[in-house]
Amino acid sequence: QVQLVESGGGLVQAGGSLRLSCAASGSIFRVNVMGWYHQAPGKQRELVATITSGGITRYTDSVQGRFTISRDNAKNTVYLQMNNLKPEDTAVYYCNAELIPAGLGFVRTYWGQGTQVTVSS
Repeated sequence: QVQLVESGGGLVQAGGSLRLSCAASGSIFRVNVMGWYHQAPGKQRELVATITSGGITRYTDSVQGRFTISRDNAKNTVYLQMNNLKPEDTAVYYCNAELIPAGLGFVRTYWGQGTQVTVSS
């Protein structure tokens, strides 16, 4: 069974940094796109950043220049380095992966359990 396990959230002051990690485990044939989304209280889940297996990245405008997404394909792990954090970055951050489980011939989407990031002013 495939699962995504996140780590690295916490409480930080404005201007500080955090690094999130997310590892995909289980019987996996191939991992395509991995990414991070966030959901603030009372709001919809929104895209933060994505990265393809070839390293092509995409960011939402509000984090461009402050956040960096990267991945280790050998470990099926994606990272999100968050610098110069702002109070408006406060949210639950979810890892996302589009991958092909072993034995299946199509892509499925998986989500992590979420990790809380709180930025104090």
